[in-house]
Amino acid sequence: MRGDPTAMTVTWTTFSPASSIVEFGPEPGGALTASAKGQASRFVDGGWLHRSMFIHRVTLRGLAPGQRYAYRCGSPRGWSRPYSFRALQNGTDWSPRLAVFGDMGNINPQSLPRLQGDTQQGLYDAVLHVGDFAYDMDQGNARVGDAFMRKIEPVAASVPYMTCPGNHEEKYNFSNYRARFSMPGNTEGLWYSWDIGPAHIISFSTEVYFYLQYGRQLVPEQYQWLERDLQEASRPERRRQHPWIITMGHRPMYCSNNDHDDCTEHESIIRRGLQHQYGLEDLFYKYGVDLELWAHEHSYERLWPVYNYQVYNGSASSPYTNPRAPVHIITGSAGCKERLDPFVPRPREWSALRIEDYGYTRLHIANRSHIWLEQVSDDQDGKVVDGVWVIKNLHGPEAWH
Repeated sequence: MRGDPTAMTVTWTTFSPASSIVEFGPEPGGALTASAKGQASRFVDGGWLHRSMFIHRVTLRGLAPGQRYAYRCGSPRGWSRPYSFRALQNGTDWSPRLAVFGDMGNINPQSLPRLQGDTQQGLYDAVLHVGDFAYDMDQGNARVGDAFMRKIEPVAASVPYMTCPGNHEEKYNFSNYRARFSMPGNTEGLWYSWDIGPAHIISFSTEVYFYLQYGRQLVPEQYQWLERDLQEASRPERRRQHPWIITMGHRPMYCSNNDHDDCTEHESIIRRGLQHQYGLEDLFYKYGVDLELWAHEHSYERLWPVYNYQVYNGSASSPYTNPRAPVHIITGSAGCKERLDPFVPRPREWSALRIEDYGYTRLHIANRSHIWLEQVSDDQDGKVVDGVWVIKNLHGPEAWH
């Protein structure tokens, strides 16, 4: 619901037809006094077994912002165990806390137990999973997808679990991804945006640039949508309310990993586009995007404020105070069977810090001018191995000058 604090969508799967009901009620007390109905859609996997399942979606409405609710989902044919979530807070004067990571598999999801512990302690208002799930959801006639959804359930049943597609979702035109997650908008989670506190978060698909067999027109279609969304987010009264514009997409524009991925190329496709059309670096710079979150590389890399390979630090002593270009974070080391990706020995001048540990990022949007970013190393038992304040007194393209 584009960040509507009075609504929450619950999604679950059954393997035979059933009605779609969520019973819920405020905590403490936990009596499930309210009930909401939704609908199920049949999903048929593209594997040779053509396994079918029913994906149920129910939107709870009329929630009190900030209130904790107990709920269970199912039907008279069978109910889930009880879960609970907190409705998002209202307005823009609060400080959302998010967990951010990509590239988490069903095998070796090393960071997941720690993320689960964090979630149970109430550390996060939402989770951003920046592409690449399960490795891969379609495998084993989509049974790997089923197992992965069960694995993330303790997190995803407790906080909004926001996604974007990665290359590992590609099979059968991203069908498992599009069926299993429920995101705002009407593109089955391929691109959408939402508001949380003083931030506007834009999720998009880097994959339209690489899998042209599913439709070349998706490149201009998404690009035009992005431009319209950025124009709307940049209206002065709107940008005053939600000054932070944050993007999330799977494959980065820049990286210094020792592989041959797109981000290691000088003219990366995400940065420059196809035949120099529909490149995202100029578009995001034009509208003063503040923070760009990426994954795909199985490591953590923080960049200096950068545009067109030039570093635009705020100052020598405070590089992230009033930076004159967007800040990029690459966080794809949550854990999967492909393990970690090494770096080239000597980084480029735009690379500020590189960490080759399993882990994830915490993003705390403190207020309209301050964001705190920190990297948690699971290898080092939850130690915070990077932390930086991004401070901006001015947002939008005017901030670059």
